[in-house]
Amino acid sequence: MVNAGIGPGRPGGRAVVPLLSTLMVLLLAAGWLLSGRLVGDVPPLAVAAGRTAAGFVTLTVLAVLRPRTWPDVRTGTRRPRAVIVLAFLGFFVYYTGTLLGISRIGASRVGLIVSLLPCVTFLIGIAAYRERSTRRKALGTVLAVAAALGYAGADGTAAAHLANGGALLTGALFAIAGTVAYALYGYVYRQHMADVSPLAVLPAVTGAGTVLLGLAAALFVPLGGLSLADWGGVALLGAVLTAPVFLISHELILRKGPLFTSALALVVPFLVRLGEWTLGWAPPPGPLAVALICLCAAGVWLTVGGGRPAAHEKSPGSGAPVADGPDERDTVRHERGTREHH
Repeated sequence: MVNAGIGPGRPGGRAVVPLLSTLMVLLLAAGWLLSGRLVGDVPPLAVAAGRTAAGFVTLTVLAVLRPRTWPDVRTGTRRPRAVIVLAFLGFFVYYTGTLLGISRIGASRVGLIVSLLPCVTFLIGIAAYRERSTRRKALGTVLAVAAALGYAGADGTAAAHLANGGALLTGALFAIAGTVAYALYGYVYRQHMADVSPLAVLPAVTGAGTVLLGLAAALFVPLGGLSLADWGGVALLGAVLTAPVFLISHELILRKGPLFTSALALVVPFLVRLGEWTLGWAPPPGPLAVALICLCAAGVWLTVGGGRPAAHEKSPGSGAPVADGPDERDTVRHERGTREHH
């Protein structure tokens, strides 16, 4: 269970980050598998709106049950521009793009495109936020992305979908748009909401996302034909698989930074592929695909591996050295807010 009250500057054992990372990856893989099944019967916009609404309800209940977060909730809701931008990037564009992509090229292919998130995050960090990275992280990202692209051609199930060029192009463009939006989301969140706990700000962001997606679904999707079972699957996706990922990923963004958090997603498409095989939805991956899975895992390890940061590594928009996580300014603000809460 994630302690949503933990934030930058709060104590935590060495096992906290590995445990949160493992749990996030497993929940993400399960969410992709369920999403892939749902969009076969439910319009993607309805899935996006329903899962966000279910996540909003779950997170709101958790926030209400934790009085310590209430001052942070008020702080977050006083930043409406940041809330709307985060809702647009992280929910409207990301969910719409990835779910429309899944409906065209499948969950494992979209997951493969989303696995490029560390590379996109790395480039956005350098171009827009003056963020730097070590050679080890750059090498790990390139290695993992190259393995992911190789896997797309080596795996028979993925390669079979390359025949339909039109669906591949549109599905890939949707997924790429969602990936870029989510890379931006990580930086915007850390820049504007790093001084409040994730559980405090996420109800407002998911609430705004629910409004945006709900309006789009009401305007463009015929919702009358959906069954209770369809809505039950969407609710399960949002409340059980999506809401916990929100908390974990935002906690990891504050603890280790957007690049670390997005690099973990590189493992997800391969877990999805193995999950499809285990569930009988696809044949087993071949030896080359397995080798590329291992190579990608090695790239992830290089990207997110330890080691003290070089003195020249800086956080976005700050002159203070950091270790892949929030800068000293964010830590001081959070510690000051924590003292005020108590």
